[in-house]
Amino acid sequence: MWCQRFLQQVRPLSRCAASRQAGVLFDVDGVLVRGGSVIPAARRAFRKLLDRNNNFLFPVVFVTNAGSCQRHDKARQLSHLLDVQIDPEQVMLSYSPLQMLKSFHQKCVLVSGQGPLADISTTLGFQNVLSIEQLREHHPLLDMVDHHRRPTLPASPLKSFPEIEAIVLFGEPIRWETNLQLLMDVLLTNGRPASPYDPQLPDQLPVLACNMDLMWMAEAPSPRLGHGMFLLCLESVFRKLTGRDLQYQALLGKPSLLTYQYAEHLLRLQNHNQNLTTIYAVGDNLMTDVYGANMYNRYLTQQHVAMATSTKLVAQGTGSQVTMAVPEAEMVSAAAECRSILVCTGIYNPRSPLPSNQSGDVTETVFHGHRDLVLEPDLVEPSHVVEDVEAAVDLLLQQESP
Repeated sequence: MWCQRFLQQVRPLSRCAASRQAGVLFDVDGVLVRGGSVIPAARRAFRKLLDRNNNFLFPVVFVTNAGSCQRHDKARQLSHLLDVQIDPEQVMLSYSPLQMLKSFHQKCVLVSGQGPLADISTTLGFQNVLSIEQLREHHPLLDMVDHHRRPTLPASPLKSFPEIEAIVLFGEPIRWETNLQLLMDVLLTNGRPASPYDPQLPDQLPVLACNMDLMWMAEAPSPRLGHGMFLLCLESVFRKLTGRDLQYQALLGKPSLLTYQYAEHLLRLQNHNQNLTTIYAVGDNLMTDVYGANMYNRYLTQQHVAMATSTKLVAQGTGSQVTMAVPEAEMVSAAAECRSILVCTGIYNPRSPLPSNQSGDVTETVFHGHRDLVLEPDLVEPSHVVEDVEAAVDLLLQQESP
């Protein structure tokens, strides 16, 4: 069942000659690159995706769960690695849908991760942002794990430090122990980390998390721990201290439904605002790329059966529900189907089959998806399995040829 093929082509926002019926979502790590090195098949694949004027044949969006840089920086990096002009409008990072969560833009938010988070947050529309480092500087007695960074004299928290109203987790931090400690301080004091813990708080501070990847593929022979692993640690600590599950206001990045809705929106912009019939999603991770594409395909099928015409978009998936006032025409999901294509150059290893019981069903024992994902065998079964992204492009061209 897994050894079939599909895929499709694309082109940049300002270089589209005519509308198309298909669009493509490309994962990055493990599909196009491993760390800072391009996978050789990627350059060959993208040469096949260009016409004689170096325009993409189809709308394409690069959907990555990375979140430590700006879109224009990622576009510049991909352009250099693939030797193809990639526009920032073709790049979607794990945090990109945060732009749509306008109800949080006025709140004082604490951000966790690495990279230029303040600049990224401002670009997304957030107006009052605090970093973990700023919190640590204002409350130096909170971070006590590293003996070399402990304060030499007792310190008093500054009274001017604002009350935190929400937490945004962009990606894995560098100092996990610092972030785990200070995030717990904020969660268990309802945004007032200078106060004593109150494990019985009736309401939990809103948490928005981007990138659920448990692991990702770089140059090392085996996958590296990702932000999903940090979330697992945070959830475990929170439950250990409170006896309750950490609740998310939104989970973003693949495989969340909102991520695929936003990606289709970007594809449609490249397609002169014309709807697409088929979306091909190429990735290397069963638990993010394949799961997300298949879940979106299910959602598209259900939506076509029962059309909703509300002016509010309800994005449900991966255990969280997000409701926002979004113009219907801007974020409508209109494609007929989304097909998942799995490549064997990253996380997925065809020599290591999915864990299953004696009846062949996928089991929960070593499930690598996020806690709030529901493990269903059909969601982790790709439409097609191919060797690499070049084979995926060949399949796409075959399927979409006149």
